[in-house]
Amino acid sequence: MQRESRIYVAGGETLIGSALLRELERHGYQNVVGREEPDLTDGKQVESFFAAIKPDTVFLAAGKSGGIGANQKYPAELMRDNLLIESHVIHSAQQHHVKKLLYLASSCSYPKHAPQPMQIESLLSGKLEPTNEAYAIAKIAGLGLCQAYRQQYGVNFVGGIPANAFGVGDDFSLEDSHVIAALIRKMHEAKINRAPHVEIWGTGVARREFIFADDLADACLFVMNHYDSAQPINLGGGDDVSIAQLAMMIKEVVGYSGELKFDASKPDGMPLKSLDSSLLLSMGWKARTPFKDALQKTYTWFLESGS
Repeated sequence: MQRESRIYVAGGETLIGSALLRELERHGYQNVVGREEPDLTDGKQVESFFAAIKPDTVFLAAGKSGGIGANQKYPAELMRDNLLIESHVIHSAQQHHVKKLLYLASSCSYPKHAPQPMQIESLLSGKLEPTNEAYAIAKIAGLGLCQAYRQQYGVNFVGGIPANAFGVGDDFSLEDSHVIAALIRKMHEAKINRAPHVEIWGTGVARREFIFADDLADACLFVMNHYDSAQPINLGGGDDVSIAQLAMMIKEVVGYSGELKFDASKPDGMPLKSLDSSLLLSMGWKARTPFKDALQKTYTWFLESGS
């Protein structure tokens, strides 16, 4: 990307989208659109928007997402929203001669029992995790759509698969949030209310790889500038931790002194989600924020924002 490139961040209000906007500003890109955009589920609005702004580069970070609870309650909404958005944005990008597009899928696109760490070759090789199957199918479709447009139209559309993202601007609602944001809120409220214990879904043994949203945004800019293959690329590079280990770290960051109780009657989700990001790392990228520091920054923002 050139400093004068017209850059559109689709989903600028999402966790990853807002991090991308901050990262682009940090790197001195001035001609960026992302905070004001149309209803991306409406094809006519998307078409008109692309005709008006004529972007050179697109980061596609839009679409509803959520944790296990949200995926169980709103599978149709999550699937429909993501399918519509990726279809409209990718098509309009091709129609309006976008030079490069980076579409962000999800690590839940991998089969439930994919060999760990998960490699691109494992995509579509087995059954998905049932608790987020609808959402995962939609994200997989986006990867396939980028490849189909590359094949038919010769466009430079790239797919990226991030590790579980968290950070500044996250959704901290107990109903729909991902695990880190949910645990931060639970433990903060337990601390304020002096609750003797906090209940946590699952056994605590499931393991996840996480990436701070600002580091993920940095990885996205790196990929936009250095990677052009039709094969998707994993965007991770951190260590995986168990949910129990994660809960203990968040307990320390928040300063909660009560007991942690794990509810084994609730689902764990995939037993392990860790990405093989060796290609990205071999190209010279690495995360800049230690995990504990990222948790602290996330909690500080939670306190300051009054979420």
